[in-house]
Amino acid sequence: MAAQIAILAGGQSRRMGTDKSFVRLNEKPLLQHVIERVSALQLPLVLIANDPAKYADFGLPVITDVLPNAGSLGGIYTAVQHGDAEYTLCVACDMPFLNPALLRHLLDQATGVDAVVPFVHGTAHALHAVYRRTCHAVMREQILSGDLTIRRVFPQVNTRWVSADELCLLDPDLRSLVNVNTPDELALFHTATPE
Repeated sequence: MAAQIAILAGGQSRRMGTDKSFVRLNEKPLLQHVIERVSALQLPLVLIANDPAKYADFGLPVITDVLPNAGSLGGIYTAVQHGDAEYTLCVACDMPFLNPALLRHLLDQATGVDAVVPFVHGTAHALHAVYRRTCHAVMREQILSGDLTIRRVFPQVNTRWVSADELCLLDPDLRSLVNVNTPDELALFHTATPE
């Protein structure tokens, strides 16, 4: 399977009050934690962000949005469009506890479907998911219509939902799905060293 990984960075980070990519957790930027976790999969890796110069120190290709001002859906669309890979694993820059074994499992489930998405407690985790290039037309049409709601893409494509029970086989505490969104959460996780 031809696959790549895209880390979505450079969002507005309203709740954090500053760019989450560079907020430090246990002496490293959140983005560095994410890069280290996904690098274990040994797949091509890109950052999706709109200010490439800010991310130069990370030494990764930085791809800017194909369709600007389209939020996370625009970032996913850009990632899916980039390169030659059939499948793209998309994760967010604020997920320092990503579990490489679980991410590999999601990729392994992608054959023959358009999207593989964790679904836990009624929530689709769209920024911890795998997308096939076949999703791009639906995403583009939705963005151009002004609807930036990611979850509305999934009924329009062949989506494989991954349940909490299945996720817990590889990640019992579901730490992989944790986002660090606020200064209070950051303070809480300073004591929870990524394993």
